[in-house]
Amino acid sequence: MAYLGVLMGKQLVLAEKPSVAREIARVLGCNRRESGFIEGENYIVTWALGHLIELAPPGDYNPRWRKWTLTSLPMLPDQLTLKVMDSTKEQFATIESLLQRTDVSDLIIATDAGREGELVARWIIEKGGYSGAIKRLWISSQTEQAIKEGFANLKEGYLFEPLYEAAQARAYADWYVGMNVTRALTCRYDARLSSGRVQSPTLALITEREEEIEAFSGEFFWTLRGHFGPFSATYQGEDDSSKIRSEELAEKIASELEGQTGQIVAITREEKSEMPPLAYNLTELQRDANLELGFSAKETLDTLQQLYERHKIVTYPRSDSRYITQDIVPTLNSRLKALEATPFGLVSNLYIEGGYREDLERFVKESGVSDHHAIIPTEQTVDLSRLSAKEVALWQLVALRFMEVLSGDYHYESITIEVAVGPHRLLSHQTFPIRQGWRDMARLLKREGEGISEPLPPL
Repeated sequence: MAYLGVLMGKQLVLAEKPSVAREIARVLGCNRRESGFIEGENYIVTWALGHLIELAPPGDYNPRWRKWTLTSLPMLPDQLTLKVMDSTKEQFATIESLLQRTDVSDLIIATDAGREGELVARWIIEKGGYSGAIKRLWISSQTEQAIKEGFANLKEGYLFEPLYEAAQARAYADWYVGMNVTRALTCRYDARLSSGRVQSPTLALITEREEEIEAFSGEFFWTLRGHFGPFSATYQGEDDSSKIRSEELAEKIASELEGQTGQIVAITREEKSEMPPLAYNLTELQRDANLELGFSAKETLDTLQQLYERHKIVTYPRSDSRYITQDIVPTLNSRLKALEATPFGLVSNLYIEGGYREDLERFVKESGVSDHHAIIPTEQTVDLSRLSAKEVALWQLVALRFMEVLSGDYHYESITIEVAVGPHRLLSHQTFPIRQGWRDMARLLKREGEGISEPLPPL
C-alpha cells in the first residue's frame, strides 16, 4: 500500500526560470496558479530564479575574513557551505515548503539541461533538505512535442550526479581562486582589481597575443601579375614563391616581361569537392554572428536564448557540439517541414519529397555529443513576422547552416596554367564550379555566394 501511495502522489517539477515553468505547466495541464508555483492534478511546477543558492562569503567562516587585508590571506575553509541569496529568499522558502509536502512522491529536475542547470537544482535540493526520489528531464528544445517526449522518457537522477560534481568542483575553484587572488590584488595595489579561475588565464592569453603582435617585425615584398587576355597569371620565382624581396628586382623583372608574348607550357585540370561545414555550436555561431551581423558574443547568446526559450525554434543554445545523435535523424523531415513559410521553404520541401544527402555520417556522431547536440532548428513552425530583426538575422544563420549540412558537396574544377615568358614563369589558378551543392543555399537569402567564373577559351 505504501508503494501505491508513492505512485499516486504528485510530482514536483523544478524549472530554472518562470517562463520555462509556465510552458511546462501548460503542457502538463497545470492551471492553478499559486505564489511561486503552478499546480495541477498530477504535477506541481515551481521555478528557481537562476541561482537561489550561493556559496557563503568569507565572513561567514571567520569574522577576521570580513575585512580585506593581506594578513587574512589565504582564506581556505575546509568545507564550503551554501547560503540562500537575500534577493531570492521568498522563492526558496516556497520551494522548500513544496519539497516537504507529504503528497509529493518525487522530484523532477527540469532546469537547463547542462552543468550549470544541474548545479542550480542540486544546491536547492541540498539546502531544502530533500532526500526523496529524483528524476531528470533532459531536453534540447522547449517545444510542446519535446516537453511531452521528455516527460515520457524521464531519466534517473543519479545518472547526472557526476555532472553535478563537476559543476560543484568548478564553483569551489571559482571561490578559492577568485576570493583569495582578487583580495590579494586589491590590497596589494590599492585598487579595485579582480581575478578568477577563467578570467586570469584568459587575460594571460590576450596579453601574450598582444605582446606577439607588438613584437612582430613585418617586411615588404613585391609581386608581379601578367594579363593575358582571358586570364591573368602571377610571377613565380626560382624558389616557387611569388614574393620578390626588393623593389629593384621587381622592376627589373617587370621590364623583361612587359609587352612580351607568353607561351602556355602546361595545363593541369583536377576535379575536386568540398563537403558542407559542420552545424553550429555556440562558439562557432558567436564567431559568425560577429563577422556577418556585427553581434557581440553576449548579444548572440541573448538573442539565441530568446529563439530557444520564447519562440522555441532553435535547440539548446549553450552547446559545445557540432554534431547530432542518431535519434535526431528521424526528426529531420519535421524540422525541414517547419521551414515551409521561410525563404528555405522551397528547398526544404524538395528535400522532404526527394531526400537530402544520404551520407550523414559526418554530421551524425554519437561520440561528438556530450550534453547537447548541435544548434539546429526545432520542429516548431517558424513565423518570421513574430521575430525582431536581430532574431530573424540570427535564426537565418542557424537555418542556413542546417540546410547546408543536409546539402550535397560543392564540386569544382581546379585549373592551373603555367605560362613561360622567356626565362620567367607565371602561374594562373582558376576555379570553375561544376555543382554548387551546399554553396547554393546562401542564394536563398539573396546573398551573392560564390559567382560562376566565365569559362576559359580553348587553351
